Parts: sequence; C-alpha cells; structure tokens
Amino acid sequence: MIRHGDNANESWKKLNWKQFRRNLFRLQTRVFKAVQAGDKRKAMSLQKLILKSKAARLMAIRQVSQLNAGKKTAGIDGKKSLTFEERFELEELLKASSKDWKHQNLRSIPIPKKDGSTRMLKIPTMADRAWQCLAKYALEPAHEATFHSRSYGFRPGRSAHDAQKILQTNLNSRVNGINKRVIELDIEKCFDRINHTTIMDKLIAPKSIKSGIFRCLKAGVNPEFPEQGTPQGGVVSPLLANVALNGIEDCHTYKIGKHTVEPSIRYADDMVIILRPQDNATEILERISQFLAIRGMKVSEKKTKLTATTEGFDFLGWHFKVQSNGKFRSTPSVENFKKFRQKVKAIVNCSNYGAKVKAEKLAPIVRGWRNYHKFCKMDGARFSLWHINNRAFKVFNKETKQDKESATKLTLKSFPSVPYSENKFVNVKGSKSPYDGDIAYWSERNSKLYDDHTSRALKRQNHTCGHCGMKCISDERVHFMPH
Repeated sequence: MIRHGDNANESWKKLNWKQFRRNLFRLQTRVFKAVQAGDKRKAMSLQKLILKSKAARLMAIRQVSQLNAGKKTAGIDGKKSLTFEERFELEELLKASSKDWKHQNLRSIPIPKKDGSTRMLKIPTMADRAWQCLAKYALEPAHEATFHSRSYGFRPGRSAHDAQKILQTNLNSRVNGINKRVIELDIEKCFDRINHTTIMDKLIAPKSIKSGIFRCLKAGVNPEFPEQGTPQGGVVSPLLANVALNGIEDCHTYKIGKHTVEPSIRYADDMVIILRPQDNATEILERISQFLAIRGMKVSEKKTKLTATTEGFDFLGWHFKVQSNGKFRSTPSVENFKKFRQKVKAIVNCSNYGAKVKAEKLAPIVRGWRNYHKFCKMDGARFSLWHINNRAFKVFNKETKQDKESATKLTLKSFPSVPYSENKFVNVKGSKSPYDGDIAYWSERNSKLYDDHTSRALKRQNHTCGHCGMKCISDERVHFMPH
C-alpha cells in the first residue's frame, strides 16, 4: 500500500530500521557462509530471498536517497531526491520488477584528471541506484567469501589504512625494507576496459540478478568497446571491478619455510607489488599482463614504474619512503597536500560569506584530512598547518573587525587538532569479513576506530549502541546524543 502526503512522511520515519538491518544482515551472513562452504546453490537461493526481502528493498532506498555521498546527483531523469511518497512507490516498483529489472540510460559527467585528460562518470537514475544497491546486498557477501586478503578497496571492514600498515610491515628496518623495490602498477583505463564476459562468468548470483547486472553494464558502454567497461558512478561498479581483478595479487608470491608470502597490496585498481633483491620484475609484470589480457585490460607502460624504496613512491595519497638509516616513513603526498591546501584557501579567501560560515565549512575538511593522515609522520610546521592557520586568523580578524578573541576562537574551530600515532593502526586479520558472523571481533575493532572518548564509551557499553542495543558492526557512524 502506497502512503500519501504527511502520512508517508510519518510512516517512513516510524519504520523499524533496526529490525530491517538485523533481517538483512542475517541473510547476508548465511550467503557468506554458504559460499565459504562451497555450496553455491544454497547461496543463490539465499540471494533470491534478499531480492524478495522488503527489509532489503527499504534499506536500499534509504541508502541511495538519504545516506550515500552522491544522493543529490541527478540521473538522466533529472531527479535529485525522492519524497517520502516516492520512496514507498519505488519500494513497490522494486517488489514488482526486481527479478527482471530494466536499466535506464546513464547521465555522463566529465571529471578532469590530473594528467589533463578526463574520465566520464556515468550516473544512474535514483531507481536504478536503488536496484543496484539491492543487488549489491546480495552479491557482496558471496564475493567477500572469495576475495583475496590483500585487497582493501571498496570492501566492508577494510580501508586505505590497512594498505598503509601492510606497507609499513613489509618495508620497515626489521625486514630490510632498504633493500627492496616496488612496482607501482597502473592498469590502463581499468573501469572502461573490464571485459563483460569475465564479470558475468565470475559473478556468484542467480539468473535474475545476473540479467539485471548485464543490462546495467550495457547501459554504460562505450560504442567503440561494446563488450567492455563497468560504468564509474554506479553503486555496484566498485564491487564488479573487485570481482574482475580478484586473484591478481597471486601473480607474485613466494615461500618462506612452509609459509606463502603475498607481497602485493591492492586498493581497487591501484596496486603496489613489493620485490626482494632477487625477484625478477619483468617476469612478474609478464604474469600480471597475462592475467589482465584475459579480462580485456592491460598494464599502462607509461605510468607503471619500478622504484627503489629509498627513492620513495606515492600510493593512496601518501608518500612512502625508506630513509638511508633504514627507517620507514609515510607522510601526506605532495599532490594530496596541495589539493587540501587549495580547498582550504578557496574557503578562507572566499568573499561570499563571513568568518563564522567559513569556520563551519573548514572544520570538517581539516578534521577529515587530519584523520586520514593520523597514522603518518605528521610533526613539523608544514603538516601542523601553521601557515594556513595564520592566514585564516588574519582574515577572520579583519572580518570580525579586529576582534582578536573572536578570530582566535573561530581559527581554533576551523583547525581542530586530531591526535596522530605513527604506524599504530591495527590491520584487519587475514581474510576476515563483517559477514563472517564474528560479531565480537568486528564490534570491538570498529569501536577502536573512534577517538579515546567514544572508544571508552563503547567499551563501557560492551561495544553496543546505547540507543538500540545493536553491536557496532555496520558502516553507519557513531554519533553523540546531546544531554
């Protein structure tokens, strides 16, 4: 039954999201365990249940219309948001059509790249995004059971900090990082060249989901390459890229005693391969080229580099280097710091709004940047942001009419301090996934990702939410409730 007007507003807000999340997570855990046990038939039956689940449909609509960062970006139909009534209508549409979903065309948005070229973002409509999200709920746990332990990008429970820590573990002085080299691997137009056949062959899914994914791929094709590409901008695209690239990490492994060492770190299509002095870089790149060729891709000869660890290299916004004394260091990369400064300066120098609004806009940007780099070497005037801080104070002082006390308060608000602890991040264990059912491990781990006050509060609450009593295992952030 479709609700109307204020009734729809109240009905949406009163929905039992806690129970929906429980129901969906229970099914996803069962899918993960079925694939892990090698029972793909059972996994596919459970995936069909997810597609039929009202809880999953409503969660998908909520995700794309309320929670996702790009929720206000319109597709080809021009819709930037959904009213409460339209959300219920979309739930009815998903219920009727999710088994045979017809994907609409995509809206193309050119995004400039740092080398001067452009890449095209392909934006689906809100309805297509909701279906993709629903499909992702079914697909992700199945593939989480098969994904490589050294893959960290666009996966639940994993982050860029895991990749940063693995590099520190493999390049520090205890393992003679000073003698090692790295291959900085770049895959040429990765998202545009992934072979559709590869994705479809590797997808663990019933026919109803596979046909919808196939139509999704065909909606975003380049006419020059009709059998290739996954549209960047879709909810499910990063997962499909991970499905296609899974296993590339095994192109370089070696044995130490009975243990197999996997010295590759992948974050989506960005990859670093660590080499010992005796490793043959040409042979390793040849194996990678063969792996990619089967999937319709190839190594970018122009951007792929073999670098000594002592020369330093950039990866995921950080600069990694082994110093001449053997110590490993990671700092924000020059490019990353430059982009950050440009964002801050654009706000500080803007004449459209006053100091108070500037302070409110600056705080989340600065806090986000500092949090991302909190496990780097961040001491020194450059990364303390002293110069930008000083410039902001002068502007705020002028705008608050020489009121130094107000200018100081606004500057402190704009540049919040974030504690940093170099290389203290704790890696996710092996191939663990939030869908493995180990709630105790994941709730405790996720609690530790917060600052001291929040972490201590969660520890007192046995790593559960004080409001709903659920374990802290989801992607939703912890928020303080006002007293």
